[in-house]
Amino acid sequence: MPRYLISFNDGSMDHIPDADWPAVGEASHQVVREAKAAGVWIFGAGVQRQQAAVVATDGTVALGPVPETKAVIGGFAIIEVASREEALDWAARFAAACRCAQEVREIIFDPES
Repeated sequence: MPRYLISFNDGSMDHIPDADWPAVGEASHQVVREAKAAGVWIFGAGVQRQQAAVVATDGTVALGPVPETKAVIGGFAIIEVASREEALDWAARFAAACRCAQEVREIIFDPES
């Protein structure tokens, strides 16, 4: 079955008032519990807001994009479902729970991973 990356950009949830965070957290955790119960959940997490480090092919390290100036991932879920339509349905559930738009991309299958 295909796997999909559902993600949102860092800063997409900045509009949420501090008082609403417990409700948003519970709503998003409820969707995760539903995905686990449905057997489609692979992995997911939020990504700490920070400047990235980029490691080049020669091993040198440089500062990456600053979250405030570039679109970077703020959180993601990886699910395994039968169709793109099903992935879009799960993304809609996450969008409602997290109060922000979600991007959906199919992950290329690699038999070595």
